Amino acid sequence: MKVIIALCLLALVAGASAQCETCSTMKWALCDGSPCQCQLPVGTAGAKLTLDCTNLIPKCFLMQAEMYRVRNKLDTRTIGGKPVEEAIVDNDGIYDPECESDGRFKAVQCNHTDTCWCVNSAGVRRSDKGDRNIKCEPVETIWVRLQLTHNPAAVNKDQLKGTFQSLLSKRYNTPTARVDNVDYDPDASRIVVDVKKDAKDPVDLPRMAYYMEKDVKMLPLFKDQTPLKVTVSGNDVTFKDIVVYYVDDKPPTFTMKSLTGGVIAVIVVVVLAVVIGILVLFFLRRREQARYGKTQAKEMENLS
Repeated sequence: MKVIIALCLLALVAGASAQCETCSTMKWALCDGSPCQCQLPVGTAGAKLTLDCTNLIPKCFLMQAEMYRVRNKLDTRTIGGKPVEEAIVDNDGIYDPECESDGRFKAVQCNHTDTCWCVNSAGVRRSDKGDRNIKCEPVETIWVRLQLTHNPAAVNKDQLKGTFQSLLSKRYNTPTARVDNVDYDPDASRIVVDVKKDAKDPVDLPRMAYYMEKDVKMLPLFKDQTPLKVTVSGNDVTFKDIVVYYVDDKPPTFTMKSLTGGVIAVIVVVVLAVVIGILVLFFLRRREQARYGKTQAKEMENLS
Protein backbone atom coordinates (compact mmCIF):
# COMPACT_ATOMS: atom_id res chain seq x y z
CA MET A 1 0.00 0.00 0.00
CA LYS A 2 2.84 2.39 0.90
CA VAL A 3 4.45 1.64 -2.44
CA ILE A 4 1.23 2.56 -4.26
CA ILE A 5 0.92 5.82 -2.31
CA ALA A 6 4.54 6.70 -3.07
CA LEU A 7 4.00 6.00 -6.76
CA CYS A 8 0.90 8.20 -6.74
CA LEU A 9 2.82 11.03 -5.11
CA LEU A 10 5.59 10.70 -7.69
CA ALA A 11 2.99 10.76 -10.44
CA LEU A 12 1.47 13.95 -8.99
CA VAL A 13 4.88 15.59 -8.75
CA ALA A 14 5.69 14.55 -12.30
CA GLY A 15 2.32 15.88 -13.45
CA ALA A 16 2.92 19.20 -11.71
CA SER A 17 6.37 19.43 -13.30
CA ALA A 18 4.93 18.62 -16.71
CA GLN A 19 2.50 21.54 -16.30
CA CYS A 20 5.42 23.82 -15.39
CA GLU A 21 7.66 23.46 -18.42
CA THR A 22 7.51 26.74 -20.24
CA CYS A 23 7.09 30.50 -19.95
CA SER A 24 5.47 31.63 -23.21
CA THR A 25 6.86 35.19 -23.04
CA MET A 26 10.47 34.31 -22.09
CA LYS A 27 12.44 31.52 -23.72
CA TRP A 28 15.28 31.65 -21.13
CA ALA A 29 12.98 31.20 -18.12
CA LEU A 30 13.54 28.29 -15.72
CA CYS A 31 10.19 26.90 -14.56
CA ASP A 32 9.74 24.43 -11.71
CA GLY A 33 7.93 23.71 -8.45
CA SER A 34 4.39 23.28 -7.25
CA PRO A 35 2.78 25.72 -7.57
CA CYS A 36 4.66 26.43 -10.77
CA GLN A 37 7.10 29.32 -10.70
CA CYS A 38 9.21 30.63 -13.57
CA GLN A 39 12.44 32.50 -12.89
CA LEU A 40 15.04 34.29 -15.00
CA PRO A 41 18.75 34.59 -14.07
CA VAL A 42 19.81 38.25 -14.22
CA GLY A 43 22.70 40.48 -13.18
CA THR A 44 26.31 39.73 -12.37
CA ALA A 45 25.55 37.00 -9.83
CA GLY A 46 22.66 35.47 -11.77
CA ALA A 47 20.01 36.39 -9.19
CA LYS A 48 16.68 34.69 -9.90
CA LEU A 49 13.92 37.08 -11.01
CA THR A 50 10.40 35.67 -10.63
CA LEU A 51 8.37 36.22 -13.80
CA ASP A 52 4.75 36.88 -14.69
CA CYS A 53 4.59 34.82 -17.87
CA THR A 54 1.14 36.15 -18.78
CA ASN A 55 2.75 39.49 -19.73
CA LEU A 56 5.78 40.64 -21.68
CA ILE A 57 8.89 40.97 -19.51
CA PRO A 58 10.07 44.59 -18.89
CA LYS A 59 12.91 45.62 -21.18
CA CYS A 60 15.24 46.50 -18.29
CA PHE A 61 15.01 42.95 -16.90
CA LEU A 62 15.52 41.52 -20.39
CA MET A 63 18.75 43.47 -20.85
CA GLN A 64 19.98 42.31 -17.45
CA ALA A 65 19.26 38.72 -18.50
CA GLU A 66 21.14 39.21 -21.77
CA MET A 67 24.19 40.55 -19.95
CA TYR A 68 24.10 37.54 -17.63
CA ARG A 69 24.11 35.26 -20.65
CA VAL A 70 26.94 37.21 -22.30
CA ARG A 71 29.11 36.86 -19.18
CA ASN A 72 28.42 33.14 -19.02
CA LYS A 73 29.00 32.62 -22.76
CA LEU A 74 25.40 31.60 -23.40
CA ASP A 75 23.54 32.37 -26.61
CA THR A 76 21.96 35.82 -26.81
CA ARG A 77 21.29 38.53 -29.38
CA THR A 78 23.67 39.99 -31.93
CA ILE A 79 24.42 43.67 -31.57
CA GLY A 80 23.37 45.08 -34.21
CA GLY A 81 13.69 58.54 -41.13
CA LYS A 82 13.36 60.07 -37.86
CA PRO A 83 9.71 61.04 -37.13
CA VAL A 84 10.90 64.30 -35.52
CA GLU A 85 14.30 65.86 -34.90
CA GLU A 86 14.17 64.90 -31.20
CA ALA A 87 13.75 61.16 -31.95
CA ILE A 88 16.64 58.98 -30.78
CA VAL A 89 17.84 55.49 -31.68
CA ASP A 90 19.48 52.94 -29.40
CA ASN A 91 23.02 53.21 -30.80
CA ASP A 92 24.89 52.29 -27.61
CA GLY A 93 24.15 48.56 -27.89
CA ILE A 94 23.69 46.22 -24.97
CA TYR A 95 24.67 47.27 -21.43
CA ASP A 96 23.87 46.05 -17.93
CA PRO A 97 21.17 48.47 -16.68
CA GLU A 98 19.99 49.30 -13.18
CA CYS A 99 16.26 48.59 -12.78
CA GLU A 100 13.53 49.62 -10.39
CA SER A 101 11.68 46.80 -8.63
CA ASP A 102 8.87 46.94 -11.20
CA GLY A 103 11.24 46.69 -14.17
CA ARG A 104 11.48 50.37 -15.09
CA PHE A 105 14.89 51.80 -15.95
CA LYS A 106 16.43 54.05 -13.34
CA ALA A 107 16.79 57.55 -14.79
CA VAL A 108 20.57 57.49 -14.17
CA GLN A 109 22.59 54.60 -15.62
CA CYS A 110 26.29 54.03 -14.87
CA ASN A 111 26.79 50.42 -15.97
CA HIS A 112 28.79 49.74 -12.80
CA THR A 113 31.41 52.40 -13.66
CA ASP A 114 32.01 56.04 -12.74
CA THR A 115 30.71 57.15 -16.14
CA CYS A 116 26.98 57.87 -16.03
CA TRP A 117 24.24 59.16 -18.31
CA CYS A 118 20.48 59.81 -18.43
CA VAL A 119 18.03 57.42 -20.09
CA ASN A 120 14.37 57.47 -21.03
CA SER A 121 11.81 54.79 -20.15
CA ALA A 122 13.23 52.70 -23.00
CA GLY A 123 16.69 52.70 -21.41
CA VAL A 124 18.07 54.67 -24.37
CA ARG A 125 20.71 57.29 -23.59
CA ARG A 126 19.34 60.82 -23.96
CA SER A 127 22.21 62.93 -22.57
CA ASP A 128 25.96 63.33 -22.74
CA LYS A 129 27.95 61.04 -20.47
CA GLY A 130 29.17 62.47 -17.18
CA ASP A 131 30.18 61.36 -13.70
CA ARG A 132 28.09 60.00 -10.81
CA ASN A 133 26.96 63.54 -9.94
CA ILE A 134 24.88 63.80 -13.12
CA LYS A 135 21.29 64.90 -12.51
CA CYS A 136 18.52 63.10 -14.42
CA GLU A 137 14.74 63.09 -14.22
CA PRO A 138 12.36 60.28 -15.24
CA VAL A 139 11.38 60.73 -18.89
CA GLU A 140 8.62 58.77 -20.59
CA THR A 141 8.76 57.53 -24.20
CA ILE A 142 5.40 58.52 -25.67
CA TRP A 143 5.96 57.75 -29.36
CA VAL A 144 7.67 54.81 -30.97
CA ARG A 145 8.26 54.67 -34.73
CA LEU A 146 8.79 51.20 -36.16
CA GLN A 147 10.50 51.42 -39.55
CA LEU A 148 10.25 47.99 -41.16
CA THR A 149 11.72 46.74 -44.43
CA HIS A 150 9.95 43.69 -45.81
CA ASN A 151 10.92 40.92 -48.19
CA PRO A 152 9.35 40.94 -51.69
CA ALA A 153 5.57 40.59 -51.40
CA ALA A 154 2.39 42.22 -52.64
CA VAL A 155 1.15 44.69 -50.01
CA ASN A 156 -2.21 46.46 -49.90
CA LYS A 157 -1.57 49.81 -48.21
CA ASP A 158 -5.22 50.28 -47.24
CA GLN A 159 -5.17 47.15 -45.08
CA LEU A 160 -1.88 47.79 -43.30
CA LYS A 161 -3.21 49.77 -40.33
CA GLY A 162 -5.76 47.13 -39.39
CA THR A 163 -3.14 44.41 -39.87
CA PHE A 164 -0.67 46.06 -37.49
CA GLN A 165 -3.35 46.93 -34.96
CA SER A 166 -4.21 43.24 -34.79
CA LEU A 167 -0.55 42.16 -34.64
CA LEU A 168 0.45 44.55 -31.85
CA SER A 169 -2.66 43.70 -29.86
CA LYS A 170 -2.46 39.91 -30.08
CA ARG A 171 1.31 39.39 -29.99
CA TYR A 172 2.55 42.34 -27.91
CA ASN A 173 -0.47 43.29 -25.75
CA THR A 174 -0.59 46.83 -27.14
CA PRO A 175 -4.09 48.36 -27.45
CA THR A 176 -5.18 48.91 -31.06
CA ALA A 177 -5.99 52.58 -30.33
CA ARG A 178 -2.27 53.25 -29.77
CA VAL A 179 -1.49 52.61 -33.46
CA ASP A 180 -1.67 56.19 -34.69
CA ASN A 181 -0.61 55.89 -38.31
CA VAL A 182 0.82 53.43 -40.84
CA ASP A 183 2.59 54.59 -44.03
CA TYR A 184 3.96 52.55 -46.89
CA ASP A 185 6.70 53.16 -49.48
CA PRO A 186 6.39 50.43 -52.14
CA ASP A 187 9.60 51.46 -53.93
CA ALA A 188 11.67 50.94 -50.77
CA SER A 189 9.50 48.05 -49.48
CA ARG A 190 9.26 50.03 -46.24
CA ILE A 191 6.42 50.15 -43.74
CA VAL A 192 6.41 52.85 -41.05
CA VAL A 193 4.21 52.30 -38.00
CA ASP A 194 3.70 55.11 -35.45
CA VAL A 195 2.55 53.99 -32.00
CA LYS A 196 1.69 56.81 -29.58
CA LYS A 197 0.34 57.37 -26.08
CA ASP A 198 0.01 60.06 -23.40
CA ALA A 199 2.78 60.50 -20.84
CA LYS A 200 0.55 59.16 -18.05
CA ASP A 201 -0.70 56.19 -20.08
CA PRO A 202 0.60 52.99 -18.39
CA VAL A 203 1.13 51.18 -21.73
CA ASP A 204 4.83 50.26 -22.06
CA LEU A 205 5.73 51.09 -25.66
CA PRO A 206 9.48 50.29 -25.32
CA ARG A 207 8.67 46.77 -24.10
CA MET A 208 6.55 46.14 -27.18
CA ALA A 209 9.19 47.63 -29.50
CA TYR A 210 11.97 45.52 -27.96
CA TYR A 211 10.08 42.25 -28.40
CA MET A 212 9.24 43.17 -31.98
CA GLU A 213 12.83 44.20 -32.75
CA LYS A 214 14.03 40.79 -31.57
CA ASP A 215 11.36 39.06 -33.65
CA VAL A 216 12.43 40.85 -36.83
CA LYS A 217 16.10 40.09 -36.16
CA MET A 218 15.22 36.38 -35.95
CA LEU A 219 16.08 36.25 -32.23
CA PRO A 220 12.59 36.08 -30.66
CA LEU A 221 12.25 36.24 -26.89
CA PHE A 222 9.06 34.18 -26.93
CA LYS A 223 9.20 30.47 -26.17
CA ASP A 224 7.61 29.96 -29.58
CA GLN A 225 10.36 30.67 -32.10
CA THR A 226 8.05 31.03 -35.10
CA PRO A 227 9.34 33.86 -37.36
CA LEU A 228 7.30 37.07 -37.36
CA LYS A 229 5.05 37.65 -40.35
CA VAL A 230 1.82 39.44 -41.17
CA THR A 231 -0.82 38.51 -43.71
CA VAL A 232 -2.12 41.25 -45.99
CA SER A 233 -4.80 40.41 -48.57
CA GLY A 234 -3.89 36.74 -48.26
CA ASN A 235 -0.17 37.40 -48.85
CA ASP A 236 2.40 36.60 -46.17
CA VAL A 237 4.76 39.49 -45.49
CA THR A 238 8.03 38.82 -43.64
CA PHE A 239 10.57 41.39 -42.50
CA LYS A 240 14.32 41.66 -42.99
CA ASP A 241 15.18 44.84 -41.10
CA ILE A 242 13.83 47.19 -38.42
CA VAL A 243 14.84 50.58 -37.02
CA VAL A 244 13.13 51.82 -33.85
CA TYR A 245 12.93 55.55 -33.06
CA TYR A 246 11.97 56.78 -29.59
CA VAL A 247 10.32 60.15 -28.96
CA ASP A 248 10.04 61.27 -25.33
CA ASP A 249 7.78 63.71 -23.53
CA LYS A 250 10.87 65.91 -23.11
CA PRO A 251 13.58 66.56 -25.77
CA PRO A 252 17.03 64.96 -25.29
CA THR A 253 19.89 67.03 -23.83
CA PHE A 254 22.81 66.15 -26.09
CA THR A 255 25.39 68.91 -26.63
CA MET A 256 28.26 69.50 -29.07
CA LYS A 257 30.44 67.28 -26.87
CA SER A 258 28.51 64.26 -28.05
CA LEU A 259 29.25 64.84 -31.73
CA THR A 260 31.72 62.54 -33.41
CA GLY A 261 34.98 63.81 -34.86
CA GLY A 262 33.67 63.41 -38.38
CA VAL A 263 30.57 65.49 -37.71
CA ILE A 264 32.64 68.20 -36.00
CA ALA A 265 35.05 68.25 -38.95
CA VAL A 266 32.16 68.78 -41.36
CA ILE A 267 30.81 71.64 -39.24
CA VAL A 268 34.25 73.28 -39.11
CA VAL A 269 34.65 73.01 -42.90
CA VAL A 270 31.22 74.54 -43.48
CA VAL A 271 31.91 77.41 -41.08
CA LEU A 272 35.29 78.10 -42.70
CA ALA A 273 33.72 78.09 -46.15
CA VAL A 274 31.11 80.62 -45.03
CA VAL A 275 33.78 82.86 -43.44
CA ILE A 276 36.00 82.69 -46.53
CA GLY A 277 33.00 83.50 -48.73
CA ILE A 278 32.18 86.56 -46.65
CA LEU A 279 35.81 87.75 -46.76
CA VAL A 280 35.97 87.31 -50.55
CA LEU A 281 32.78 89.33 -51.00
CA PHE A 282 34.14 92.02 -48.66
CA PHE A 283 37.43 92.44 -50.57
CA LEU A 284 35.69 92.36 -53.97
CA ARG A 285 33.39 95.12 -52.81
CA ARG A 286 36.32 97.20 -51.54
CA ARG A 287 38.09 96.73 -54.85
CA GLU A 288 35.03 97.87 -56.79
CA GLN A 289 34.65 100.89 -54.54
CA ALA A 290 38.35 101.86 -55.10
CA ARG A 291 38.00 101.59 -58.89
CA TYR A 292 34.83 103.71 -58.82
CA GLY A 293 36.59 106.41 -56.76
CA LYS A 294 39.52 106.68 -59.21
CA THR A 295 37.14 106.98 -62.19
CA GLN A 296 35.22 109.83 -60.57
CA ALA A 297 38.50 111.70 -59.84
CA LYS A 298 39.64 111.54 -63.50
CA GLU A 299 36.27 112.85 -64.77
CA MET A 300 36.52 115.87 -62.48
CA GLU A 301 40.06 116.67 -63.72
CA ASN A 302 38.83 116.67 -67.36
CA LEU A 303 36.03 119.05 -66.50
CA SER A 304 38.43 121.53 -65.02
